[in-house]
Amino acid sequence: MIDPPVRTEIRGVASFTAAYMLVATVAALLLRNREFLFYIVTMLALIAAIAAVHKRVNLTKGALWCLSAWGFVHMAGGLVPVPEGWPYNPPNAVLYSLWVIPDHLKYDQVVHAYGFGVTTWVCWQGLQAIHPAERPTFGRLVLAGAAALGFGAMNEVIEFAATQLIPDTNVGGYVNTGWDLVSNLVGVVIAMLILARRGC
Repeated sequence: MIDPPVRTEIRGVASFTAAYMLVATVAALLLRNREFLFYIVTMLALIAAIAAVHKRVNLTKGALWCLSAWGFVHMAGGLVPVPEGWPYNPPNAVLYSLWVIPDHLKYDQVVHAYGFGVTTWVCWQGLQAIHPAERPTFGRLVLAGAAALGFGAMNEVIEFAATQLIPDTNVGGYVNTGWDLVSNLVGVVIAMLILARRGC
């Protein structure tokens, strides 16, 4: 049985997520952005999956908010235009193409590192639900990290599907996919180091 404070916390995360998903859906429809309509459908499936995992694992409120924030920056990344004069990687002037550090680090790469760092944390919580341990061992951290990297690879499969189903996507080519995977790994390693230090 979920106690009232936890129920309230879930409502807060759910309300925030529903609000930005509604805005993103309306924006994608108005912009006739078929690529992001595809991602919105994918997001809805992921939200349902996370709800099912939460029901079994009872994810921490921090993890739920971090997952929701990841969804928010993902939706913003494809729909929010880059202000005029800001550096971006052509052709699409949206946040995902924004150079945070010109020619070295894109918004997209930061989102990948953050998102799959959070995924590592969620995978760790899943492992803890199955077999609790006071402190993370190297093996358990590797399992959580490997699972997160697997989800990252699945993300690339979804992006590849978008390129096959929708013309003129902002997915990018092979080099972009490579940097996405490297960014995922950076996020996973950072999350593993935090978990090793904090044990949570």
